[in-house]
Amino acid sequence: MKGSVGELGEFGLIRELTSRIGDTPAVRLGPGDDAAVIATPDRRVVASTDILLEGRHFRRDWSTAYDVGRKAAAQNLADIAAMGAVPTAILLGLVVPAELPVTWPTELMDGIHDECQVAGAGVAGGDVVRGDAITVSITALGDLRDRDPVTRSGARPGDLLAVTGWLGWSAAGFTVLSRGFRSPRAFVEAHRRPEPPYHAGPAAAALGATAMTDVSDGLIADLGHIAHSSGVRIDIHAESLDVPAQMSDIGHAVGVDPLQWVLTGGEDHAIVATFPADTKLPARWRVIGQVLPARGSVRPQVTVDGAPWERDGGWDHFGSGG
Repeated sequence: MKGSVGELGEFGLIRELTSRIGDTPAVRLGPGDDAAVIATPDRRVVASTDILLEGRHFRRDWSTAYDVGRKAAAQNLADIAAMGAVPTAILLGLVVPAELPVTWPTELMDGIHDECQVAGAGVAGGDVVRGDAITVSITALGDLRDRDPVTRSGARPGDLLAVTGWLGWSAAGFTVLSRGFRSPRAFVEAHRRPEPPYHAGPAAAALGATAMTDVSDGLIADLGHIAHSSGVRIDIHAESLDVPAQMSDIGHAVGVDPLQWVLTGGEDHAIVATFPADTKLPARWRVIGQVLPARGSVRPQVTVDGAPWERDGGWDHFGSGG
């Protein structure tokens, strides 16, 4: 499709975007009315929202519009899964400059739609406005299917700590891209398009997970939320973490300890959870530590092999590195 967003106009752009939306059972009424209608069999709705700003969360010289769409949907749908819920629908808020080629938002929508298909969700609607910089806002919805939500506050001393999904891949890919390279491709693609294990969230809830989160800001940072909410200490066993040989090779080439990426790199959206010690976990889960009491002078915190992690890491939007 040729031309710019400004030439197509608001309603023309909306028609192009909605033409790329497929049907999904949870979306009873999609775009075309003042609001969407989403089925809520559980009578509770799990909701999460996120914003991606060009130059802050993505770069057009690094990622295609399709990549950005996949990533925007993935990071929100992963939040739903991390509550133990099944993703059902998303809403899109999109800010674009008038001179932006029409192909960019339409390819973005293709990426969003395809990621929703992976998670079993649908695009229910949204809004588009004109602005100076591209901004993508996603609100994701989910269904608990008669289970209690798995929050960050339920971890108990004696629980196992386990993870499923990739850790450190996106951070390694970001480092590669930052140095002007485009390979190893697997790590670059992990940064451009994370692959959250959506089905693992509801499965973990069914297994009796006591606390859970997705790894968006870094393993230590996100486990810190669980530790503080639960009033416990969480100890990670470094030798239990998976550091692929190719990641080690990248680390050696750029002078970075790959363990730094695994422990503090975000945006992989792996699912990490705590389980009662006698839980029989499927092979997809890797036990990487344990939950301990936080008593006396030992405050709720995350440790690695019994000691605090002293190096920098983790994402904070308002921190010095954010």
